[in-house]
Amino acid sequence: MDRMFNPEMETLPREELEKLQLQRLRKTLLYLKNSQSFLKEKYRDINPEDIKSLEDLKHLPFTTKDELREGYPFKHIAVPIEKCKRMHMSSGTTGVPVINAMTEGDIKQWGEIMARCLTAAGLTSEDRLQIMPSFGLFNGGFGFHYGAERLGCFIIPAGAGRSLLQLKLMKELGTTAIGAIASYPARLIEVAKESGFDFRETNLRVAILGAETWSDEYRRRIEAEMGVKTYDIIGMTETGGVGLGIDCSARSGIHIWEDHYIVEIVNPETGEPLPIGQEGELVVTTLTREGLPLIRYRTRDITKIISYEPCDCGRTHVRVDRIKGRCDDMLKVKGVNFYPSQVEAILLKYKALSPYYQLVIETVKGKDEMTIIVEKVRDLSQEEMDRLKLELYDFLGFHSNIQVVPEGTIQRVPGKAVRVQDKRKKN
Repeated sequence: MDRMFNPEMETLPREELEKLQLQRLRKTLLYLKNSQSFLKEKYRDINPEDIKSLEDLKHLPFTTKDELREGYPFKHIAVPIEKCKRMHMSSGTTGVPVINAMTEGDIKQWGEIMARCLTAAGLTSEDRLQIMPSFGLFNGGFGFHYGAERLGCFIIPAGAGRSLLQLKLMKELGTTAIGAIASYPARLIEVAKESGFDFRETNLRVAILGAETWSDEYRRRIEAEMGVKTYDIIGMTETGGVGLGIDCSARSGIHIWEDHYIVEIVNPETGEPLPIGQEGELVVTTLTREGLPLIRYRTRDITKIISYEPCDCGRTHVRVDRIKGRCDDMLKVKGVNFYPSQVEAILLKYKALSPYYQLVIETVKGKDEMTIIVEKVRDLSQEEMDRLKLELYDFLGFHSNIQVVPEGTIQRVPGKAVRVQDKRKKN
């Protein structure tokens, strides 16, 4: 059995867990109805006592990001802003950002779930955690900070970027674990090679990565190059920040902290609930949040429920599959639907190729064409190139143009990696 931060709650039997969820769901609904959030109108005719079982959750209306945007800045917040202690917000890359204003209770809840995540990744109070997401309006850096503080780790608040400094701190300060956006280790590895830095001369053993979709092949690459064990952490600003769930040493799915959240999987088109094992959109209901309580929030993330059975690690909370992508990320080229992470998984089987790639999609003579630009760390043999083309064709069902370019060709951008250039939208 793995070490746990809160063993009593993390191993709660399923029957007790669901009883607690039902009780907290009713409480959250009543709280929302009596709050100052403009969302309360959605629940005006719903009596919390009419929720007899968790099955009844599916009869409640969804909450969407567009609704939260309509509340900008604070109309969707359930308490007066004077009662809130801080805020974070979503990126707003597709429009108005969403603000999550947090009470003192919310910050404590965030620290609790993040401490659970860090413990699931094998961290203890003896660890030195180097935090690489930014400390700012986005939630990542602070989430790791609160969790590490609760756990009692030594915190190195490095923030984003400055890769040479990150490596220097890692070596000189005895860093044992890092938290970062998923694509950042690829940059660290690149800078390490350029500067003659050897990860094996450090104490680093754990990398907790999130904020982006990343494939199992990328995971294997990072672990081999850096000599670490990686953990996939999920979360979003709207539901309270990073820490909604994490995978454990058993690698059999991401544990969602069910005493704080209820998750469902629904058909992205119809909103109908889907059974265990069927892929769809992740929907999250918060059970303990005060500033921004959410009922049936549509995350747009694609995953599936793996199991409600206890995990080999000893935790009893539901496990979902690693996020495959977002509904908005799905590409449709020549009638074929796929996610960039699925192409990444094929590319990274080839050790000659780096983790840097882009999919460029455009309309040529009225037809879709896709070019895969990928950097090389060494030359591919003709046999490898033929095999790569065949694998991509077998998966996609159409021929794409493959451009293998020298390392450093694709622009390195701060923050999340830009994987897709869809030029069709401009036509």
